[in-house]
Amino acid sequence: MSQLLLPLFPADSHYLTPTIAVYEHEEYVYYLHCGMPIYSHHKEDMTKFRYVTSSLVLQGLCKNSDIVEAFHVSNSSVCKWKKKLEEEGESGFFGLDNRHGHSYKLLPPVLERIQSKLNKEQSVNSIAKEEGLSEGSIRYAIKTGTLKKK
Repeated sequence: MSQLLLPLFPADSHYLTPTIAVYEHEEYVYYLHCGMPIYSHHKEDMTKFRYVTSSLVLQGLCKNSDIVEAFHVSNSSVCKWKKKLEEEGESGFFGLDNRHGHSYKLLPPVLERIQSKLNKEQSVNSIAKEEGLSEGSIRYAIKTGTLKKK
């Protein structure tokens, strides 16, 4: 004879659905399905929060409205995160495309060419046109000290 295992959740859990609950313990948020942990993240990690909640909705474990009510976020935000996960997958949240403030075109050989042109007092505008870059990316490199202008 087998024993039926009931879903057991910690006392301070917040239920999203009858089988999905969330609770916080020692700075971490845990997502439980039938009492078993399925996801966790630091309570300050908003990227992981967005990924996890989108994943729960896409897997059919809860609805948008469950996330909206539990976490007091807007329905449009939940829809936006869910669409991002559908279209871009996990890399949409954690991939290389999330590199803010770094120009992938300003590689060392390009920087050397630009620096030599700046040393010859060529204008930033003309350098940008020759190199096929935006003037703003060169000006940003100058501002941050990557390039030096006389």
